[in-house]
Parts: sequence; C-alpha cells; structure tokens
Amino acid sequence: MDVTVLAGGISAEREVSLESGKAVHKAMLRLGHRSTLRDIGPDDLSALDMRADFVFVALHGEFGEDGTVQEELERRGLCYGGSGPEASRVAMDKVEAKRRFEQAGIPTPRWMAVDLDEAIESAPPFTVPAVVKPVASGSSVDTTIERTPRGLDGAIATVITRHGAALVEEYITGPELTVGILGDSALPVCRIVSAREFYDYQAKYVNDDTRYLFDCDLPAKLLERVQTLSLEAHRVLGCEAFSRVDWMVDEKTLEPFVLEVNTIPGFTSHSLLPKAAGRIGLSFDDLCARIIELSQDRRRVSTTDEA
Repeated sequence: MDVTVLAGGISAEREVSLESGKAVHKAMLRLGHRSTLRDIGPDDLSALDMRADFVFVALHGEFGEDGTVQEELERRGLCYGGSGPEASRVAMDKVEAKRRFEQAGIPTPRWMAVDLDEAIESAPPFTVPAVVKPVASGSSVDTTIERTPRGLDGAIATVITRHGAALVEEYITGPELTVGILGDSALPVCRIVSAREFYDYQAKYVNDDTRYLFDCDLPAKLLERVQTLSLEAHRVLGCEAFSRVDWMVDEKTLEPFVLEVNTIPGFTSHSLLPKAAGRIGLSFDDLCARIIELSQDRRRVSTTDEA
C-alpha cells in the first residue's frame, strides 16, 4: 500500500511524535509498503494531498490527537489509524473524560478544573498533596505533584497561563499501571517503576532507569480488574482500534483509579504499547500491521453503515 505517516505537529510533544513517526515509517518499509513520513500542522496540510491507501497518525497532543486532524481525514475520505474525531476530542479533554468515567462507574481520582474564568482565590478548596496538570495535553508536560497550598496555587497559575485551564487531581500513592488496548482485547498490565518522583516526561523519554514490569507482585484479581476496566474506559470514550489506559492504585486499599486514555500512545523505544504487544508475541512491525488491519475494518464498517 501507499502509506503516509504523519508526525511532528505543533504540540509540546512534537519531538516525541517525530520519534514515533520515524519508528512507524521504518516498520512500514519493512512490511513492504511504500511509506512516506511527513511533518504536518494546521498551517500546512500538504501531507494529505498525497495519494495514500492508509494514513498512519503518529501525532501526539494538540492538533494531532484531539480530533482536529481526524476531522480533516474524514472530510477527505482517507482511511487512517485509530479513533475518530469525537473519541479523540473527548479522550484529550481530561475533564470530559473524567465525567464519562464517573457516569460509567469507573473509579477516577477526585478532581477539580480551574480556568481563566475562575480565579485561583475562588477555586474550591483542595487538599495537598495534589497533582496539577493541563486539561488537554499529554506526556506529563507541565504536570507536577504539589505538597503545599502555596505550591498548589503557583502550579495552577502556571498551567492556566500556559494552557488556559488546569486540572487538579487527588494524589494517589501506590503503584502506577498501564494497559494497552488492541482491538477488543486488553494487553498484559505493565507496572511502571520510575526513579523520579513520578513517571514524568524525563522518565518517559530521556532516562534509561525506568523499569517496566509485567511480572509484578500485585494480586491477579487486581490485574484482571484493571484489564476489564481499561477495556471499559476505552469503549466508554468511543475509542477504536487501539489505545493505552493509565492507572494509579491506592497502596492501602488496592483500589485502582483511571487517570486517562491515550488514543495515540507513543511508538518510540520507550513506549508502552509496543512493550505490551511484545509481551504477547507481537513485534513492533506486527503491532503496526494489526493497527492498520483494525482501522481498515472500522472504516469498512463505517462505510457500510453510511450506505
């Protein structure tokens, strides 16, 4: 096939996306496809003018993962990988995603959102420690754990200034888990053990001392529950083909709490979806081929429904 791999973009995750795109592009060539790797942004959509049987979206964050590029792909009638525009938008909006998790009975940390229209002084009280992060961003960009009220106020102000809105979450102390979703299946649960305070951008993409444990000393029933809930979270947001669902587990109660669903997780050497796929015997190339297959199936079903 003629495959266009989209990477780069305009978000704070641009460098990660470029690495993901390079890895996918090489996989496409190894699989025998005619692959073209293209940088893309809202001011330059020329990458979509090329003839393509399939568009592999390896974009993260704003424009590429929030439904914007997916809407353009739909408008042009191009077959592409992953979730559609609405699921992408909802998953990227952590506030809307949390509302849907709560409606579905999927446990998520207690939270509040603060934006430019709600000054910090009038925000609802929130105890520390607490996690502060942008409402619509990924890769833990500008995410911090604040342990004092003053630090909390300062972090909220910083995130609002940079991103327009801040999400404040209850800090859950305990194991951090992630589950890849491929088709209708939840991949093996991976426990993330970071040498840093938490699994931040540095731990994800720079440091080599982060450990990824598929054999961990957590109860089998907990791991099974997290897999079941991960698939449910994926479906509740309307995601398709693949995603990655992130969790924290309370170390005292062993209650899992979903943090977010990533509709386009990373495809770098550090990335978790390829690691989980490898756990069940799928190589990186196999994973990319499976994503194409699942996404083409979605497109065929959608076309049939429209007809």
